[in-house]
Amino acid sequence: MGKGRSKIVMLGAPGSGKGTRAKIISERLSIPVISTGEILREEIHKGTDLGKQVKSDLDSGKLVSDETINGILKKRLSMPDCENGFILDGVPRTLTQAKYLESMGIDIDYAVSVEIEDEKIVDRLAGRRVCPNCGRGYHTDMFADSSDELCEDCGCKLAKRKDDEEETVRERLRVYYELTEPLKDYYEQSNKLIKVSGDDKLSEIAKNVLRAMGLD
Repeated sequence: MGKGRSKIVMLGAPGSGKGTRAKIISERLSIPVISTGEILREEIHKGTDLGKQVKSDLDSGKLVSDETINGILKKRLSMPDCENGFILDGVPRTLTQAKYLESMGIDIDYAVSVEIEDEKIVDRLAGRRVCPNCGRGYHTDMFADSSDELCEDCGCKLAKRKDDEEETVRERLRVYYELTEPLKDYYEQSNKLIKVSGDDKLSEIAKNVLRAMGLD
C-alpha cells in the first residue's frame, strides 16, 4: 500500500498526545488530519448554535452526540484532500461512529492507540493553556512564570480551558474508558490496532509510529 493512501484512526485518552502524533504523521505521509475537536472549537469560537451546545457538553465532560459528529465527518471526508488518505483525530469515539464509517464505505487501514497513564494525563492537561482570541495552544512548561503566559501571535493573556480542570479531566477519562476504550478491541479483531507509547520524545514519534505501521 502506498504511503499516501493510508486511512488512519488515532485512539487515546484526552491528553494522551494523539493530536500531536497525528500532525507529525500527517506531515510525513502528506495526508490531512481531520480533527473533530478543532472543527467543534471553531464552532464554539464563532458562537453558533452548534458551538453553544458543544461547549455545554464539553464543559461538563460529556461526549458530543454521535449524530453531530457523524454529520461533521460526512461533510469533511467528502472534500477532495481526503481522496488519497487521511488521519482521524477525535473520531470515532464510539462503536456507533466506527460503524458509521463502515456504512460510508470507508475501510480504515490502521488504528493507532496512544498508551499513557491516567495521572500523567491529568498533570499534562493541568498545564495546557489556550489563547482566547486566536485559539493557539501552549503549555506552562514553555514559560518561566505565569506572568509570561501571553500569546506570541496576538499578545492576549492565555487561559486554561474549563475542560482541562482536574475534575472535568477525570470525568472525561471515565467516559473515554466506558465508550471509547472498546474501540481498541473492535479494531484489534481485524488486526488493525497498533499500540504506541504516549511518552515518546517528539523526535522519536514519527519514526516509532511509522515503523509500527510498516511505513518507515
